[in-house]
Amino acid sequence: MSSVQNMAVPARLKPPSSALDVNAVRGDFPLLRQRVHGRPLVYLDNAATSQKPQAVIEAMKRFYTEECSNVHRGVHELSERATRAYEAAREKVRAFINAREAREIIFVRGTTEAINLVAQSYGRTQVKAGDEILITAMEHHSNIVPWQILCQEKGACLRVAPINDAGELLLDEFEKLLTSRTRLVAATHVSNALGTINPVQQIVEKAHQRNVPVLLDGAQAAPHLRIDVQTLDCDFYTFSGHKTFGPTGIGVLYGKAQWLEAMPPYQGGGEMISSVTFEKTTYNVIPHKFEAGTPNIAGTIGLGVALDYLNQIGFERIVAYEHELLLYGTEALSQVPGLQLIGTAKEKAAILSFVLEGIHPHDVGTILDREGIAVRTGHHCAQPVMDRFGVSATSRASLVFYNTREEIDALVAGLHKVREVFGT
Repeated sequence: MSSVQNMAVPARLKPPSSALDVNAVRGDFPLLRQRVHGRPLVYLDNAATSQKPQAVIEAMKRFYTEECSNVHRGVHELSERATRAYEAAREKVRAFINAREAREIIFVRGTTEAINLVAQSYGRTQVKAGDEILITAMEHHSNIVPWQILCQEKGACLRVAPINDAGELLLDEFEKLLTSRTRLVAATHVSNALGTINPVQQIVEKAHQRNVPVLLDGAQAAPHLRIDVQTLDCDFYTFSGHKTFGPTGIGVLYGKAQWLEAMPPYQGGGEMISSVTFEKTTYNVIPHKFEAGTPNIAGTIGLGVALDYLNQIGFERIVAYEHELLLYGTEALSQVPGLQLIGTAKEKAAILSFVLEGIHPHDVGTILDREGIAVRTGHHCAQPVMDRFGVSATSRASLVFYNTREEIDALVAGLHKVREVFGT
């Protein structure tokens, strides 16, 4: 039976009211034009990696063909051009999340490295035996394993705030787990496996009442929501370029300046130093203290252009259109016999995770692929979430602003074909 509890889905939905011109937007993404197994590609795996607009591809090509040089270290023209473009991207990120200062923006490989940086650098100085790190039961492995490693090394304890059957954080239980031993709260802003939008404002407020800093994993939030780290007042915020319509291998760690200044370097090497002798090294100022070695310059520039693209579309239109897709998709999937949605929070991003009775998600994904439909199947690097809902894996359709109702209809038709193949 289908499960759409807590989702306010009308029986009939009006045509989209958003001013977003989806056909024009789709024209900006060259990969979407291809056919897979002879059928038009229906790309519904955006929570894993989103596609890149032509503007991002051209910006990276332009760097390699016209400006390719290292940053910060050369006095020649190409190096100065590259440095200007690289630092301009940092300012674009600052504005995108409304950080107070550009020096609070650290470029990393992605959300995973950003969380590991905080775990290792903050953890080395702030966490000791008997302390506690508090996370939630809906975290991605990237926001679990680094804290487990830290706790094991320091003799600290990892505490987990529970969620309900809809996939929503039990805020009262979370608050009870905040104690005098809590040294950090690390929570996802949007669950990659469930789509749940966490009440991060309240999480931060409750933690700060006990002077506990908060890290928010924004990998799934940055592509879908307007982020304002000053309003949130979080201490750290992370997101990945490749989920935000930018390149792979680039991501962002935001940290309040006072924390970043107090934390030791994560890696040693070039750029993160002020001076080096065999007796002693003096570290560079932030953000450079945390950017050892040659960075992903082209990726950083591409990320900046991706953020320009999102701002050009406008998050008001993105949020409105994706919510319409979520409602339409929820209603459409609820009509598929034997389908159960996993994750039915009232506040939710456009992620539809589901299981089909008697059919393994990997089989679902394989048959859908033959229809040209790309979904993600498996545990989504969130095995504790799967355990919580008593399933080994789910199929996940994750939607963004270049997806359409017609693609959701194609997914539903594909699911009916899956059922026919298995005789259910």
